Amino acid sequence: MTAEILIVADQKAGNVQFLDPSAGRVQRRLDSLVLAEHAGFLPLGGGKCAFIDDAGGALIVVNAFGDETPQTISVAVPGEHLACDPTGRFVAVTTGLGLSWEPWSDLLTVVDLEPDGGPTSRRIRTRAGEPGVVVSDTPDGPAAVVRHREPGGIESISINKILDEGVHCPQLQGLQVEASPDGHGDAIDPATGTMFVATGQGLERFDVRKSQPEILPTLAWGVPGRAYFLRFCPRRRVLVAVLREGGAEPRNWTSWINTLWVHHLDTGRTRTAPLGQGLVFRFALTATGVATARVHPDGDQLTMHNLGPLDGAAPELRATWELPSMDGAPRPGHEPWDNAERRAIAASPSSELVAVTRGGHGEVHVVDTAEPGGLLQTSTLDTPLHDGGHLAWISSGDSSPGDTVGR
Repeated sequence: MTAEILIVADQKAGNVQFLDPSAGRVQRRLDSLVLAEHAGFLPLGGGKCAFIDDAGGALIVVNAFGDETPQTISVAVPGEHLACDPTGRFVAVTTGLGLSWEPWSDLLTVVDLEPDGGPTSRRIRTRAGEPGVVVSDTPDGPAAVVRHREPGGIESISINKILDEGVHCPQLQGLQVEASPDGHGDAIDPATGTMFVATGQGLERFDVRKSQPEILPTLAWGVPGRAYFLRFCPRRRVLVAVLREGGAEPRNWTSWINTLWVHHLDTGRTRTAPLGQGLVFRFALTATGVATARVHPDGDQLTMHNLGPLDGAAPELRATWELPSMDGAPRPGHEPWDNAERRAIAASPSSELVAVTRGGHGEVHVVDTAEPGGLLQTSTLDTPLHDGGHLAWISSGDSSPGDTVGR
């Protein structure tokens, strides 16, 4: 029987809790850990999950179903992105701006979780910025493929070479190609070695199976707006995004137009569906659909769409649920990130259960989206979940990472 755990992080309060989503009870709690929210959680398979502790400067690897002490491996912080190879052995961590407005950290960390003698980490200097990262298999072994901004570029650096370097943060460069300077949102298809980057130009694609990345044709979004966040489903072989039109005017966030975007990798077909106006921060994939949480002054909603068959049929609206309002919700005329609460979202990979938070209230709502009209089951935690907290849904039945980029 497959067991599931919902991991709930309150990065503002510095704790991580493990919730039984069916019973609504907290099974375990870890304190004094500050999740790097932008990097998120990275399921590794076998019930394990990794995330970055920005307070302790460590990669945390925890068994969501056990009670053993988590592994802590030193990495550079503040954490910006993390990713792993398809086996979950090699992990790459990039550093972001933190509280700085200007790029300052050029450190990239790679971790080998399974060498003789225990986990090993090494840091190198690359280029300061807000880099994304994926891990690709190449004929020379695994590579950390870094997505740079301003100027844009895709750089492939051998992980074996990084691990063989010294411990004093040497500068190391790989082979790279040009990319748009506004990339935000990365994914990789391990089966084809294709890296995807969301930019203002469209979905930029790169073949990263070789030491020298190769530029592939860019796929136009096809509707107004652009994506800032990508999810890849290796089982259905679809790439999913939410396009935002109007993102250049953050104070007008109530008028942002959102569109669900689904691309079937093997057929090359893309289909879209409207999601309405307001703030759609992130989304989550269930066994058969995609769940989005939309924030708007007229009322917040959880929306569920069927992903549809591989022939590229448009995503079909399954149902919507009204969500309780948040005290301290984003205000019209102000940027939605300024001292405002948000909603985190996660979904079961093996069923239609979806979880969404009520930021500032310490509440997690779970609903079975297979049943339109189903009731929200609410768990109230002993932590406020300011900024919405962060969620990850872990299944004991997943033997491998699946999507290899932290979310």
